[in-house]
Amino acid sequence: MTIRKHVCVIGAGVSGLAAARSFKKRGHRVTVLERSHELGGVWEPSRSYPDVQTQSPKDLYRYTDKAMPKDFPEWPKGPQVFSYLSDYADDHGLRPLIRFNTSVSAMCRRDDGKPGWELDLETANGEKTSETFDFVAVCTGQFSEKNILTHPGQEEFEAEGGTVIHSSEYTDPAMVKGRNVTVLGFSKSATDIAVSAVKSGARSVTIVYLESVWRIPYFVGGLINFKRILYIRAQEKMFPGWSRSGFARFNHAVARPFIWAHWRALEALLTIQLKLNKTGLKPKDPIEGGVNCSVPIATPGFFEMVADGRIKAVQGTFASYEPGAIRLTGGELIKSDMAILAVGWKLGVPYLPAEYREKLVEPDGQYRLYRLIANPDIPDLGFVGFNSSFCTVLCADLAAEWLVRYADGKLAKQPTPEGMRANMDMMLHWRRNERPAAKIYGGLCVAPYHFKHFDELVDDMGARVKRRNPLAENLSPPDADAYARYLRSAPDYQVA
Repeated sequence: MTIRKHVCVIGAGVSGLAAARSFKKRGHRVTVLERSHELGGVWEPSRSYPDVQTQSPKDLYRYTDKAMPKDFPEWPKGPQVFSYLSDYADDHGLRPLIRFNTSVSAMCRRDDGKPGWELDLETANGEKTSETFDFVAVCTGQFSEKNILTHPGQEEFEAEGGTVIHSSEYTDPAMVKGRNVTVLGFSKSATDIAVSAVKSGARSVTIVYLESVWRIPYFVGGLINFKRILYIRAQEKMFPGWSRSGFARFNHAVARPFIWAHWRALEALLTIQLKLNKTGLKPKDPIEGGVNCSVPIATPGFFEMVADGRIKAVQGTFASYEPGAIRLTGGELIKSDMAILAVGWKLGVPYLPAEYREKLVEPDGQYRLYRLIANPDIPDLGFVGFNSSFCTVLCADLAAEWLVRYADGKLAKQPTPEGMRANMDMMLHWRRNERPAAKIYGGLCVAPYHFKHFDELVDDMGARVKRRNPLAENLSPPDADAYARYLRSAPDYQVA
């Protein structure tokens, strides 16, 4: 008999809502801790930069049991995603479970001998308490703690009227009007902000980047929605996956010349479409070697603005600030009175005790997580949303459904601790030696192996239905409604 647990879900973003819904549906008592004043995570309005929108089409950026509204555009804007998440929370009665303005400062194993954890909590007004839980789901994802960079001369730069902010703090386009703006970074948020600054009346806009990367436009060649190219199983098979059979390796070797030609053709098309030669932004590395969660979608208008000079793109990075300017490592001095640092987020679980962090993260930063969800050496704890991808919401949904079954011992293929450790070792070897691009973000990126990852999860859960018809299965993107059917075909249960 499965016993009802008091489950703590840390975070009320995309992943936290999925976890809360899955544990609540099985009959567990759920408490969601959210340090912000509102749900939504990165989509919470005060954390979003102007004109932010999804990188994924709306039919891929959704839960299995709730489609996005039909009147939403193909790539919804930030306020629309927040509205969708808010409605989802209301649909499932999750909002009353959320304690807002409450953060986790530390955690340790319970001292009463029972399974679970004791969490040290702190509210926004400084009130500190401790509370015990039978199980903890960490749902803070990879965009929780800002990566803050400082350089010499920043105090003098700011004293002279300069401004230095993290990209997540760029929430009002009026702040750039009439200013000389320098954006550090080359992620989609960096290029989005550069384009927004131009449109918002900045006096000048410079983007400083280390290396150019391949980007995918919303419509490849101006005609084909990129989800029809990069999200399909047939394309996924072009990449060497883990646990390949000898026959699969042979097939991949035979097809290698055709696969090579395919990628060179795509590179040629993107070079023309995005004006990469004219802007000097054509990447040096082959596109297939870097297809992972760091491959951004091309911001509409960015390459055109670089080509006509409205955005100046300079390779390098910051060395120091000077009054009214920024010095780059190459010696170039850029006139600037506003620096926007689009340098990402820190990955980690700082409140987890050091002895468990060592079990979770390898010395080279790679995570030890079975199915990117659980570690047998960290009991009564799991992760939802750490299996990041282009299908973020679907990944979180399936991970949450897997985790509640794992926590309850109800997976059809419940793994043994020994089996989990062996699998984690195999995956670490694969990332380090066979597919180095998979090491991005601590090895927590699913892309481009969405289908392979999902196959493992639904199989573990005992789904009797696992595939669509062969044509749809190979030539169309993951379908949330199809995965809803797969989940319904898995064994059902309720806790006592």
